Amino acid sequence: MLSQTPGLMEAVRDRFAHVDTCPFEGPRIFFENAGGALTLKSVVDTSAKFAAIPDNQGRDNPAAHALVALIERAKQDMAVFFNAPKGQFFVGESGTELLFRLIRTAIVGTDPGRVLGSTLEHPATRSAARHWAEVAGKPHVLVAHDDATGCVGPEAYLPEITPDTRVATILHTSPVTGMGVDVAAIAAEIRAVAPECIIIADGIQHAAHGRLDIESYDIDGYVISPYKVFSRHGYGVAWVSDRLNAIKHEHLIDAPGNPWEFGTRDTGAYVTFSDVVAYFDWLGGEVSDETDRRARIVAAGEAIHAHEARLTEAMIHGTGNLKGLAEIAGITIIGGADNPRREGLVSITVADMEAPEVVTKLRERGIRTHTRKADHYSGNILTPLGMASAVRVSMCHYNTEAEVAQFLQAIREIAEGAQAC
Repeated sequence: MLSQTPGLMEAVRDRFAHVDTCPFEGPRIFFENAGGALTLKSVVDTSAKFAAIPDNQGRDNPAAHALVALIERAKQDMAVFFNAPKGQFFVGESGTELLFRLIRTAIVGTDPGRVLGSTLEHPATRSAARHWAEVAGKPHVLVAHDDATGCVGPEAYLPEITPDTRVATILHTSPVTGMGVDVAAIAAEIRAVAPECIIIADGIQHAAHGRLDIESYDIDGYVISPYKVFSRHGYGVAWVSDRLNAIKHEHLIDAPGNPWEFGTRDTGAYVTFSDVVAYFDWLGGEVSDETDRRARIVAAGEAIHAHEARLTEAMIHGTGNLKGLAEIAGITIIGGADNPRREGLVSITVADMEAPEVVTKLRERGIRTHTRKADHYSGNILTPLGMASAVRVSMCHYNTEAEVAQFLQAIREIAEGAQAC
């Protein structure tokens, strides 16, 4: 629908900074969205505006009162965007820092028992869970993901769920394979056996693709990194359930209420997330006739998903007279060519050529991608596949089929060149 509605794709792209040009290198196609999405122009303007305001919250002046009101409005926007009518939102240093804090609180503050996760997870959750499980003397159990599909499902968790499972972590979307995980289905299996388990989901890679619905997940914590969903670096957003909020957690002595935030809050961070919500609201109004704000946000997510699925289909199976990745000799697609769990990301290897060299050759042709290495970030995915590295090609809804076509032409030339050597 985004590409089929006259003028809509142009309007979408016009709302983002540097959509087709790098300020340091010049014209380029941006297929590195998993590493950090493009930034809304409104976020850039908001960041500059609030960076210049000297006032802080909690003072007796109009500026301070306005800042408090803007933070409260942003939290209300977050509740609508994530569909989280209960619990509370707060910001922190980054998504990783917030995951560590939530996982630390859950592990240290619950009774003796097990901590459960999966090998698919980003090191943000795996590292936090392992560290604090060791500190608390709790076993940390990782269920194995499926190497062939690059995903993990409830059937993998099920054999390891026990009544004394106190904390569980779930990755919503893999930043290496691009595969989405059914958070609600896994949480349901956990609740059936360990109903009071604290379940924390890493939504950092998923958020830009829309269709967020915390109310339906039956979890206790959800974290994202706003720079991966059209905002900026420098903060993360966390949601905690009333159950997780009730667990003793760190805050200043005698602080009113039961706060999670440390120090003076960055009002600009909160307001830039309101900009993100406003963008989804606008887009939903362009692709639907919905009058309810949440319904428009849902419609935007559906349109984003449909467009990214179309781009992925074109990349894997071809567009026009160009062969797709599945047909180009020497290319291996991680997770398989036909995988309905894929969310706008395709990771590949090229025979007889190391991934960093492929990324360089693509960059020289004006296409920005990224190398994932079998290191502390991606070794959990690549090492079992016998891969030292892979090329991650990650798209978002502001990318176009024409850009995919340019990529396919370039990668075919690179793959053929590698085989000719």
